[in-house]
Amino acid sequence: MDLAANLERIRRDIAAAAERAGRDPASVELMAVSKGHPPETVRAAADLGLTLFGENKVQEGKAKIPLCPHRLRWHLIGHLQSNKCRDALLFFEVIQGVDSLALARELNRWAEQLSRRARILIEVNVAGESSKFGCSPDRLLAEIEEINRLPRVEILGLMTMAPWTTDAEKTRPVFRRLRELREEAGQILGAPLPQLSMGMSGDFTVAVEEGSTMVRLGTALFGPRASAWKPRAAAAP
Repeated sequence: MDLAANLERIRRDIAAAAERAGRDPASVELMAVSKGHPPETVRAAADLGLTLFGENKVQEGKAKIPLCPHRLRWHLIGHLQSNKCRDALLFFEVIQGVDSLALARELNRWAEQLSRRARILIEVNVAGESSKFGCSPDRLLAEIEEINRLPRVEILGLMTMAPWTTDAEKTRPVFRRLRELREEAGQILGAPLPQLSMGMSGDFTVAVEEGSTMVRLGTALFGPRASAWKPRAAAAP
């Protein structure tokens, strides 16, 4: 794996996609998805200037984050179970993948107990895939006002996972619809939502062309995992 070469290529591709859309490449943030990779790989990526990392599971992040450079920022990007809300708030600065009012209420409850704010992205299952988490577009628009009223919850924007395909162009309608939903949600709330987390290793250039502000890249950056990293023991908060 040539991490530096991969990163250079990704940054070049992001810049080209942003320019095609008439956007500033600096408006797109690169998240390194470190799921299954050891702290040593995270440190190598950090040495190249990456600061934003994403983990899919609370338990893996809980064990890994204390072993990584303290200056890094961490987002939870996988599905969050309600019984993991406390640890998610302790170890991650942003929780993506919030897909229901009930989960937002549980995060609000724990944030109150911990004297923290729950900074979230709402996950929308734009394509309606039964195999994926996320609320429907209609549910998003119906519940976002109530989520926004939770005193300890701050909605930063929306996220989605497009259907897997070998033709990235087929993901464009999904990304375009999420951008439209962000605008609709902003009109309901009376304030714009800054973040659109969309685009992964196979489709991130299309996502950038459609307005993504954050792409979540694992394989494109780190290459395929030979074997998943397993924590020896859970870290204490």
